[in-house]
Amino acid sequence: MNLLLLVHEWSVIALALALLLADLWLPLSSKRKLGYAAVAGLVVILLYGIIKPPPYGTTFGGMYVMDGLALFFKRFFISAAILVLLMSVEFADHIETGIAEYYALILFALSGMLFASSANDFSLLFVSLELITVTFYVLTSFQRARLASLEAGVKYLIIGALSTGFTVFGIALVYGLGKTLNFGQLAAVAGQFKSNPVFLFGLLLVLTGLGFKIAAFPFQIWAPDVYQGAPSPTTAFLAVGSKAAGFVLLLRVLFTAVPQIALEWSRLLIVISAITILYGNLCAIPQRNIKRLLGYSSIAHAGYMLLGISALSAAGQSAVLYYLSGYLVTVLGAFTVICIALQSRPAERDEGGPSHGGLDFNEDISSLAGLNQRSPLLAATITLALVSLAGIPPLAGFLGKFLLFKAALAQAPAQHAYYWLVAIAIAGVVISIYYYFGLIRAIYWSKDPADLSPIRTSIPIRISLCACIIGMLYLGIRPNLFVKFAADAIQKLTS
Repeated sequence: MNLLLLVHEWSVIALALALLLADLWLPLSSKRKLGYAAVAGLVVILLYGIIKPPPYGTTFGGMYVMDGLALFFKRFFISAAILVLLMSVEFADHIETGIAEYYALILFALSGMLFASSANDFSLLFVSLELITVTFYVLTSFQRARLASLEAGVKYLIIGALSTGFTVFGIALVYGLGKTLNFGQLAAVAGQFKSNPVFLFGLLLVLTGLGFKIAAFPFQIWAPDVYQGAPSPTTAFLAVGSKAAGFVLLLRVLFTAVPQIALEWSRLLIVISAITILYGNLCAIPQRNIKRLLGYSSIAHAGYMLLGISALSAAGQSAVLYYLSGYLVTVLGAFTVICIALQSRPAERDEGGPSHGGLDFNEDISSLAGLNQRSPLLAATITLALVSLAGIPPLAGFLGKFLLFKAALAQAPAQHAYYWLVAIAIAGVVISIYYYFGLIRAIYWSKDPADLSPIRTSIPIRISLCACIIGMLYLGIRPNLFVKFAADAIQKLTS
């Protein structure tokens, strides 16, 4: 058993436990700064993993695999957690008690994502998913004084438990016929079950559970409510970390465990991708709450990434990884602005409404009015993020969508349904430009903004925002390096 393969996971868990121990002795006034200690620890872990990457191989009887795909996502998840923790430090004033526990839960969720990136067995898939999901149950409802946060936690708990049930039942059916939980061993026998309805139904249940994690149609119903009610750092980590964990597991299951069956499911994946894109974009149009709008936007982006999965090719898989890289800096940049600008002070309390039993925040689009005058850096960051999400050059979102469309069109001569899928995706891009630019219009061209007081940002937040801006521009202008990283990461899946 080579425990060195798990250096990232052990280090993150040890860091989380160290934070909880430090919380016992630190005075209340210093506990907020534990977030910076967590960030410093993750930076060390990330740099160590880059300078001295763990060797490739398997451990725990083949349940855990370290390969290019795992290493790519481990760095992805740690980078996301660093930005989320910086955001959490700024959000700490809105968490009445237990800020150290909040930081530790983010790290425990991160450890689940790290295990998910190396899952090579259905048992580790289930354990890693539960580690992620259970921690998010708590993170979502962490602001106990806000009824909206509690509602979001309950909704996520119910839907999460349902998805867990689907996953467990699916794994049981797959194991009952395949006689193995290991992806590699299952791939050797899965071909003989291509026409077995019980095996296919079990596999479909597993994919249903993963569909909940990535918020793909028809399993997306939880996303807008949870995004709106959860604390902003939690929403950001859900939008990036949890979604990426779902996609790496989807890649593992489809292209490592059952590659022969995946080839037969191209039409199903095309339909799900197309409906997810349309649903997310159309439902985002009437939204006035910014986080809810981004929740529907997240559904649409899951559809774009499913477009790459449905291509069933190495180009499509690497395009998904590249798209996720741009999505990380784009979404976390947007949510950092939301965390700082929109929740810098509470909105008025609505005593009469059933959904405002506690302290709430003004997250309406109108609250962005005059942001360019209050903080040019915040305005520039969220503007670039929205332009990138819309897929406009020269930012990361444009090239990510281009690579996805290119991968799908390469398969179109053999199956014309891909032409329709790309056409629907382009229509989704056009629709998204409308509601994204509605936010930009509110930032720069609102008449008589109610508040023009300057917004002060800390040095760590400025560094975080600048890193997101540089990431969006670099991935859009100089993509070759990350395109190569993505291609190398999926090499074993296609070999």
